[in-house]
Amino acid sequence: MIDAAIVELQQRGLSGMSFSDVLARSGAARGAIYHHFPGGKTQMAAEAAETNGRQVRGYLAALEATTPRGVVESFVHGIRPVVEASAAGGGCAVAAVAVGSAGESDPLRAVAAASFSSWADQLAERLASAGMDHNAASDLAQMLLAILEGAHVLCRAAGTIEPFDHAARALAALLHDER
Repeated sequence: MIDAAIVELQQRGLSGMSFSDVLARSGAARGAIYHHFPGGKTQMAAEAAETNGRQVRGYLAALEATTPRGVVESFVHGIRPVVEASAAGGGCAVAAVAVGSAGESDPLRAVAAASFSSWADQLAERLASAGMDHNAASDLAQMLLAILEGAHVLCRAAGTIEPFDHAARALAALLHDER
């Protein structure tokens, strides 16, 4: 059910995700929802976003590169298919709960903040281990995440991967200038 909830968040957002759609996608019985998610839709969305956050962090930890530029190139290459899915109507499950959260005290906002923070930390760690100064690595990690999340929105709105490709080319040019 969690995998189905992730897909529903990616495709429909928090407000569009329903138990019925999650059940239909997962094939689970209706009673299973109430057994596994007594906290309702908020609990299901939080667990789905946490799971997706861990999946992305695992992907970031596995970026193979020996230079900061290589880490960035690996990141850009690896996220392109994800952003292509956004152009076709997908999105980021973690961003979906962030955007759909009700305010500062909303547990979904906390889940999203923790996931984004862990991604930035993981990217910064990869960049630093590839030889970049820690402060610069932290700044670049935040920029890469802003490019990723912005690309989700821009590509979904445009219905094309073109906004991401523009950002990727600009990033490559910046990296080329830093050699």
